[in-house]
This record gives sequence, C-alpha cells and structure tokens, in this order.
Amino acid sequence: MKKGFLVVNVYNDTVANPVRNATVIISKDGLNLMTLLTNEDGQTEEISLDTVSLEYSQTNQKEVQPYETYEITVSAIGLTTTTIEGVQIYEDITSIQNVYMTTVGEENTPRVYELPPNTLWGNYPPKLEEQQENNTTNRVLREIVIPKNIVVHDGIPSNTNAPNYTVPFIDYIKNVASSEIYSTWPYETIKANVLAIISFTLNRIYTEWYPSKGYNFTITSTTSYDQKYTRNGTIFKSISQVVDEIFTNYIRVGIRVEPLLAYYRDETNESGILSQWGSKDLGDRGYKALEILRHYYGNVNIYEAEIKGDYPYSFTQTLQEGTCNYDVYVLQNALNYIRGSYPGIPLIKNPSGKYNSETTNAVKTFQRIFSLAETGRVNRETWYKISYILTAVSDMTNSIYS
Repeated sequence: MKKGFLVVNVYNDTVANPVRNATVIISKDGLNLMTLLTNEDGQTEEISLDTVSLEYSQTNQKEVQPYETYEITVSAIGLTTTTIEGVQIYEDITSIQNVYMTTVGEENTPRVYELPPNTLWGNYPPKLEEQQENNTTNRVLREIVIPKNIVVHDGIPSNTNAPNYTVPFIDYIKNVASSEIYSTWPYETIKANVLAIISFTLNRIYTEWYPSKGYNFTITSTTSYDQKYTRNGTIFKSISQVVDEIFTNYIRVGIRVEPLLAYYRDETNESGILSQWGSKDLGDRGYKALEILRHYYGNVNIYEAEIKGDYPYSFTQTLQEGTCNYDVYVLQNALNYIRGSYPGIPLIKNPSGKYNSETTNAVKTFQRIFSLAETGRVNRETWYKISYILTAVSDMTNSIYS
C-alpha cells in the first residue's frame, strides 16, 4: 500500500485555545487502528496511513477513488466528544485535520461530522446559468481588501434554515481549495486555482453581491452559486502553504477595477472559464500560474489587495538570524505572548531586537505547528500567520479578563 500522512490539531472553540492530552482515535470501517494523545500545543505527531496511488488523482477518472478515507474521534475532559468521518488521505501528502471541540453542556451528545467527497470525485450541481452573467452591481466597497473573516451560508441563498458560519478569510480559501482540487497536483496548477478561488471570493466581497440582495452573508457553500466550502473539512499542507504565500493576491482583467469573478469547472471548453483538469495538464507541461490563468481568462494580471486593519503590524522585510531592528523586537515579544497558548514554542529570553539562535528556534517551532516551511526565517507568510495567531490569543485573553 501507498502511504499518506496525517496531523490532527485539537482546539477548544478557537485556534487560540489548543487542547493538550486529548485522546485521538484513528479508525476505518469500524476498526480502531491507533490511539494518539495531543501534545502541549494540541497537536498529534504526524502519522502515516495506507492510501491509494497518487496516479488516480492525476487523470480525470471515476473508477478508483483517488484518496483513502478515515474516521477520527477526539475526546478530552470537559469537552464534547467529536468525530470527523471521511478524512481524506492522499499519497505523499500531509493532511491537516483541525478539530474544534466545545465545552460540555447540559446535553452532552457526541458530535459527528461527515465530510463530503472532493468536488472532482463527487456529484455536485453545476453553476446555474443565470450566474454566468458579468457580476456588476451599483453597490461596491471603496477598495479591495482582505477581511479578517467572511460569513459563509451553508446552503443555497434562499434556504433560511441553513446556518451561517463566520470563517477566517485565509481558512476559507484553504478549505475551498482543498475541496475543489487535488492536493497532489503541480505547484503552479495549485497556485493558479487558488488565485481563481481568491478572486472569485474577493469579487463577492467587493461587490457585496449577497448583502446587496438583502442577505446577511458574504458567500454560499454551494457549487450551484459559488464555491464548495466544507465545514470541518480536511486541509492539505501542499495547498495550505500556497494559500499562506499568496492570500492577498487576486486577478483582474484589463482596466476593470473589480477582482475577476473567476469561474472554473472540472472540464470545460467555454471561453472565460478555467478547466481544472486542463490547468493540471498545463502545469504538467511547465506552465506558470499566470500563464495558466491567461490561457483561460485572457488578459489578466495579478494584483495585491490591502489587508484590513485587524493585524497589529504590517510586514516590512524578511527577518532572519543576524537581523537587528525594531521589527525583530516586535516578533520576539509576539512569540513570547503566543507561547502562553502554545508552550511548545521556546521562550526568547530578554528580547532585544537582535535575531539570535533563540529566535530562530522559536520561529521554526511556530512554523512546524502551523504547517509553514520550517526555514527559521520570517518571510511575509510567517509574519502574517504570527500576527493572526497573536490577534486570536489576544482576543481570547481580553474576553477572559474583560
């Protein structure tokens, strides 16, 4: 059998509150395969699991499911037991399963979530024809920004019984990409598809497409109208790292101001619509992401959106061992603050603004915990991940003491 990999992260409600010593049982077809405990940062060790050959995710075939699925059951003292069914494992890919538990209430009923198949494997309704029109409206925001959160409606727009979920923007993009494409595809293909997903999302945000129609959400989770969002869905490291790298980038056409409403399909010959399988073929042939996007969307270019002011500090330069400035001082204090929730991060004694070996070790540990490239350097994606976690931990601390 081929092997894939899995890491489970367990949280109590929020990423700022990891759960240590949680019991994680991995099973398949009713048979318990192994039992793990989360460490002080709420994370299991990376384990290997049997799966099918990655060749089945390289062609558009419907005979063999291109991934294996497992069941994860998590329990911890004082928290509601939570089961995730249908966790996907691909050959040579690390799957990241985040499990958000809740405090036990009066009804201590275990929670079970069944994950649907990837859209390339399952049967999902196509986009409605009326959604193909150019997305224009008189209601637009003043600027194109990356918000901290978006509100996802888990159903068709008219279904008032469907729940709304408030989801961090970056987590939403990772979730959609992990639901819509295969994580085994070439880097440039993944990047092209992620740019399309970001642009589609930013178009919905910029035009206030649903609020302008009287709805109280940003976007839906349905493929008929928007993109597939999977509540508690498995995220894949190969996709996660691309999103962390380019989450502020988007595409637009010519002199148009709005992000492109970048439609895509598994297979299509329609003009202006990206073929996911076609983009995979172009990636195999050595095309870069922008070349892939121009092949389908025409004269598009990549732009960068502003990050809304929820991050305490903006990225200015890459920091590494030997750097000495105020940004390093900010970094050191941020990591020391975060380790209040993630004690596995080594303490940086006497922060001075000089990037020393202690700082390198703390950064590497942070990068490992949050599935970033473990370089020990703080580039743009690491800086914003640190800022995001710092904000989450600060919000949680303030809510406790307010």
